[in-house]
Amino acid sequence: MAIGRVRNWLVNFATKPFVQICTEQELLANQSKQWNQIRTKMVDHKMTRDNKRRKILQEHGPERFRVNMVRKSKLIPREIKELADKEIKQFPLNSAYTRIHNRCILTSRPRAVLKRWHVSRIMFRHLADYNKLSGFTRSSW
Repeated sequence: MAIGRVRNWLVNFATKPFVQICTEQELLANQSKQWNQIRTKMVDHKMTRDNKRRKILQEHGPERFRVNMVRKSKLIPREIKELADKEIKQFPLNSAYTRIHNRCILTSRPRAVLKRWHVSRIMFRHLADYNKLSGFTRSSW
């Protein structure tokens, strides 16, 4: 899900010019949209690197997985496993699933990320406190 959002952002970023000349009316019309926007850019270089790894995994992941299953199978002869070992070395290192790390899409925090929302626990609580997430209320007793 996060890959789709990042891909859409990259496509929009590549197609739009860096400098946009707007009239005053357009600025006023877009002002309400700007208040609701949290963040659309990648936060730091680690998030950019993780996005690059996700793209490589999407491209080479299924094939790498098949070759890896051949390597780890106990039913296949050793000669074929050795061929699979040579073949797996030809894949990029970043095509391994283990090199992907879930990060918060708002702060790029690598730990305590809630997978369903792609947000860290700190930002989740902040958004829930200020009613940015529907259906969540802060517990009180």
